[in-house]
Amino acid sequence: MADENLIANIEKKPVNSRRTAAFIIAKWLLTKDFPSNMFPEGRDRAFVQDLVYTVVRRMRALRKILSFLVAKWPKGELEALLYVGAAQIFYMKDVPDFAAVNETVEAAKTCENKSIPKVVNGVLRNCLRRRDELEKMIASSSVDVRESFPRELYRRWVRRFGADNAEKLAVWHNMPAETFLAWKDGRIEKLERGKKVEEQQGFKEGEFIVQDPATKIAVSLLDVVAGEKILDACAAPGGKSIQIAWRGAALTSCEINPKRRRKLVENLKRVGLEDKVEVLSELPSSSSRLFDKVLVDAPCSNTGVLRRRPDARWNWSEEKLSALVRLQSDILDVCANLVRPGGQLVYSTCSNEEDENSLQVRRFIERRKDFSLSQERERIPALEEGEGDGAYSAVLVKAP
Repeated sequence: MADENLIANIEKKPVNSRRTAAFIIAKWLLTKDFPSNMFPEGRDRAFVQDLVYTVVRRMRALRKILSFLVAKWPKGELEALLYVGAAQIFYMKDVPDFAAVNETVEAAKTCENKSIPKVVNGVLRNCLRRRDELEKMIASSSVDVRESFPRELYRRWVRRFGADNAEKLAVWHNMPAETFLAWKDGRIEKLERGKKVEEQQGFKEGEFIVQDPATKIAVSLLDVVAGEKILDACAAPGGKSIQIAWRGAALTSCEINPKRRRKLVENLKRVGLEDKVEVLSELPSSSSRLFDKVLVDAPCSNTGVLRRRPDARWNWSEEKLSALVRLQSDILDVCANLVRPGGQLVYSTCSNEEDENSLQVRRFIERRKDFSLSQERERIPALEEGEGDGAYSAVLVKAP
C-alpha cells in the first residue's frame, strides 16, 4: 500500500521543475520505468531532463555524498529530493547555489510529510558548507564510484580495455548525448544544442529521423539492394527499418511487443512508409517464407549507449547479461531459418560486451555450420575517432 500511495502522489501535478524531477526520480527508483517516458512537455522539459539524467548518471557518487551527511538513509520523496538538490550543487554548475537549495526546498513543501522541507534544507545547506571536502572525497574515490558505474561492469571494462581506457570510456558515457539527424539521402547531421527536432525543416515532410551515426554500421553491412526481400526481426522503434525502406527494399518489420510495435508504426507513418512496409507481430515460419537478408538488431545490455540511456547502467548485472546472451542466441537460431540459401543474416547490438557480440557470433557459427562470418565491425566510443555511440554488427552468410 505504501508503494501505491507514493506512486499516486508522484502522479499529482508538480509545482516546479525540481518537483517534477523529484517525482520522476522517485517513480524510477520504485518502478524502474524508463525516465525518458516520464518527461513533461513544455518549456521545463529540457531542464527536467538534464536534472533527472544528471541524478541517474551520478547516483553512486551522490549516494556516497549524501550517506556522509545523513544518519539514516531516506526513502521515497525525501530520497529523490535530496538527490535532485545535491545533483544541482555538485554537478550542474550553471545552477546558482541559492536556486538549487531554495527551489528544491519549495518543491519539498508540497510533500504530505511536513518535516521533509526542513530536512532537505538542512542537508543541502550542509552540502554547500562542506562542498570542498565532499568534492575531494569523490575525486579520491575509485573510478567506478567517482564516475558512478556498477563495480562489476567497470571491472569488465578494465579487464578488456585496460585501466586508462576504461576510465576514458566511463567519463565519455557521463557526457550529455548529442542529437543526430539521419536524412533520407543518407546524410547524418548533428543538431545544434537547444534546437528542437520538431522545428527543423523537413520534419513534417518525413525527410529525416533522429538516429545516432553508429546505427549506420548495421545498415551499411546489410548492403541493401532495391527490391531485395528483407526482414527486420526486432524492428522497434524503427530507425533501421526506415533506413532500409528508404533504400528500396521490400521490407517486413517484426516487433512482438505491442507498445513498441505502436511506436514502430507511428515512426513509419511520420515518414510516409506505413503503406510500404509490412509490419508483423510475430516472426513468420520458415516453412512459409524466406528472405534474402535478415537483420537481427537484438535486445542487449545497452552498454554502448549509456551516454544516451544512463539508467541502463543500473539495470546491468552478470545474471541479466547471461539471460540476454541466451535470448540473443535463441533469436539468432530462429532467424537463421528465415534466410534463403546464399542469403545473409546481419546481427547487431548497441552493446560493447564481447559476450553479446563477437563471442555470440562465434558460438552461432560453431553450431550452425551452414553459416560463415563474412565481416564484423565494432565501434567503441572514446577509444577511437569519429562520433556516435557504441555498436557491433556482423554479417553471417548462409551456404547456397
